[in-house]
Amino acid sequence: MRRITVSGLWLCLTAIVAVAQEKPDALAMYLEGRYEEAIQVCIAEIEALPRNMDSYVVMGWSLIELERFEEALEQAERALSISPYDPRVAEIAGEALYYLGDSQQALKHFEQYVFITPAGGRIDRVYYFMGEIFIRLGQYNNADIALSTALHYDESVARWWSRLGYAREMGESYEWAMEAYENALRLNPDLVEAKDGLASVKKKLGGE
Repeated sequence: MRRITVSGLWLCLTAIVAVAQEKPDALAMYLEGRYEEAIQVCIAEIEALPRNMDSYVVMGWSLIELERFEEALEQAERALSISPYDPRVAEIAGEALYYLGDSQQALKHFEQYVFITPAGGRIDRVYYFMGEIFIRLGQYNNADIALSTALHYDESVARWWSRLGYAREMGESYEWAMEAYENALRLNPDLVEAKDGLASVKKKLGGE
């Protein structure tokens, strides 16, 4: 039986580590903003392993960032045919449909995400999009609830506060709208839509 020397074992381990280090990391590329590169890596991964849901997810996120919404929806639908209850893919499909203007179908996917994983990593983003959809539909009370929930998970996004202010203003809850606009401006004093919204609400309340 052939014995492996210490030096030989070390060389083998070094080679294995080197190969692992050289393997492209699609998620790291996505996080670095290298979206096109991430997509190409994901395509190769899916060709090698067609049921690799992680690859579908990273590719979907990257396509959304590149505003290639039809492609993102196509890939999400392929992924959902493999794993119908993957909440990450449902969220991607929801975003793609939102940007493509299909509010009702987008809402169904976002609701599926909330049902499957109510504490998921993108739950704040999901509630934000639900809020925007309810604004589109003129359901301002529902928009208030959804946007307030998004801000419960992440209260640091000035524009979400501004959109909450808008939903409340449209729902004629002017004092609450003013509070939301003011929160937006505390986070971003230069946010024009919040400035305009606050001025509009003050006028409606008979203020300055």
